[in-house]
Amino acid sequence: MSASDQAVTERRPADWVIVLALGLLMGLQPITTDLYVPALPQMQTALGTTPSGAQQTLAVLVLAFGFGQLIWGPVADRLGRRPVLIAGLSLFVLSSLLTMLADDLSVMLLARAAQGASLSAAVVCGRAMVRDLYVPADGARMMARGLTGLGIIALSGPILGGLAAAYLGWRSTLALVGIAGAMTLVFVVTMLPESLPSHRRQSGTSIPTMLRDWWTVSKHPTFRAHALLVSSSYGGLYVYLSCSSFIFINVLGSSRQAFGAYMASISLAYLVGVAICRRLLPHRGLVGTVRVAGLAAGGAALWMLLMSLLTATTSFQPSAAWILPGMWLYGCCHGINQPCGQTGVIAAFPRHAGAASALSGFMLSALAFVIGSALGLTMKHPGWAQSIYPLTLGMAAGALMTSWVAMGRVQRDGTPPHTAH
Repeated sequence: MSASDQAVTERRPADWVIVLALGLLMGLQPITTDLYVPALPQMQTALGTTPSGAQQTLAVLVLAFGFGQLIWGPVADRLGRRPVLIAGLSLFVLSSLLTMLADDLSVMLLARAAQGASLSAAVVCGRAMVRDLYVPADGARMMARGLTGLGIIALSGPILGGLAAAYLGWRSTLALVGIAGAMTLVFVVTMLPESLPSHRRQSGTSIPTMLRDWWTVSKHPTFRAHALLVSSSYGGLYVYLSCSSFIFINVLGSSRQAFGAYMASISLAYLVGVAICRRLLPHRGLVGTVRVAGLAAGGAALWMLLMSLLTATTSFQPSAAWILPGMWLYGCCHGINQPCGQTGVIAAFPRHAGAASALSGFMLSALAFVIGSALGLTMKHPGWAQSIYPLTLGMAAGALMTSWVAMGRVQRDGTPPHTAH
């Protein structure tokens, strides 16, 4: 262990504080995206828009989330994590209030964009905080523990969202998002200390400085391998978030409560993946653990392709029970990939963890926005909008890409440095 790593060990707060912080900060993202998904068909009707228009409320959030990280990351490297968290979470609460009050699509899109931009502060600082306080090997295990909390939040969110949408209406789901943001803000203000010491902060955040930092980060093969991993893994997940409510509720005839339970089961599969990750990391290491996830992703792709092929070539009419196993397997591999990938993108950059986290998050969000735009076009086609293909083929593509990256790029370039430099 280097002298700087020894200093990190001596000054960090209790592990349970960091685990809880990671669960809340990283968990705010699935709360913002998942909790209102069961209410999307209701929102579509209330705002007088189309399924494609309703999907745009997720697409603009994700795009703003990506661009916001490019700003918050370098600022957090200069000012520290705590002031950025307080500012971002305060804006998140205000924008959440605006989403709850919006009465037309344009106001809703503006509010969701503000929500995504402010949400990015929580996520980028949460990831960077791990590198501030832990060496890479310990950071992966800590991230896995924190993402267990995220999984629990993601497990309860869809169930709560389905019940709220069914009994209180779609606006109640957005109110719950704002409440979660307010609770996280209170925790940060009262419990979470600053993780980035002043001597490791950057001296400036000018555009040339940021561009230079991003260029340095982007050239590193370990960063590229893990950034591709988290982006491709989230890409398939975004397909599920974006179109699953319309397909399960409108095409397969599921109730909102049942759909919330289906989403919760996928979150449970994610939790299983995180538990597998925690068990494998001490024995297989980060790269070996990702290899297991790559195999799982390949299995998920095959299942979803099989469902698509049977539907297209036979009289087979799939139900939710037939589609869910592939989604469970994908959720499990996502639970393995996220702790490893989120740690891998920042492992080589103890002095630029915010910039590395921001650039990775932007890549993830840009890919999700492209996928969302493509899905919006397919959902406008009557033949596809009333079929399972946007979900099954979209998730199969994400799973195949994830498997390719996990079994190739990460195996070659994914080992982070053992010492800070």
